[in-house]
Amino acid sequence: MKTKHNILPLLTAALFALAAVPYVRSANDAGQAEKEGVIQAANLIFAGTHTSRCFSDEFLGIAQRETGIPVARRFTSVKLDSEELFAYPFVMMTGEQEFSFSHTERENLKRYLDRGGFLLASAGCSSRPWGEAFRREINGLFEDTRLVHLDMDHPLWKTVYDIESVELTRPGGEVRISGLERNGKLVTVFSPEGLNESAKVDGCCCCGGNEIRNAGEIVVNILVYALLY
Repeated sequence: MKTKHNILPLLTAALFALAAVPYVRSANDAGQAEKEGVIQAANLIFAGTHTSRCFSDEFLGIAQRETGIPVARRFTSVKLDSEELFAYPFVMMTGEQEFSFSHTERENLKRYLDRGGFLLASAGCSSRPWGEAFRREINGLFEDTRLVHLDMDHPLWKTVYDIESVELTRPGGEVRISGLERNGKLVTVFSPEGLNESAKVDGCCCCGGNEIRNAGEIVVNILVYALLY
């Protein structure tokens, strides 16, 4: 049985806090939806044209249903080097190939994270080249901040579901999910193993790779943590 926590006492405070975050208001649909009280999540386009549609957005609807937080149920694609990035409090990126950020993308991501934005990154199908590229890029953003392992006593694992372990679809091995903090706040979560739940996306598969079995509950927890803390 999945253990869930009651986060409703925190919900009102969280929505007031989100209203105070200095994101850039754009004229696009995301900006309009945010003004109407719907929180948007973005799927990043990065390193030119790198992106992926094979990350299930099912967790967005689950988070809304379980918590009452008004979250849009679909990702919006957003370029990492655009000003539109700042209209989204939660963004994710995934992929399976080596990449490098451009100078503009690095500077934009640094500003975004320092202004309270939250990034979830997951290597598609546990791709080692993508995971190594992401680790290199994120660790190179700030001189004083690097990814560190998130122990299972971190509050991230207890926001909605009580998660006691990270389970792989293939048995064996250890999953080390990491986080990066800025100004005392967790602003990035990175998994070298797939959190994508690609089997739930039409036309997608892990194609011989690996994914995390309880990814759905983990990503709901990450989203809610990002919005409440």
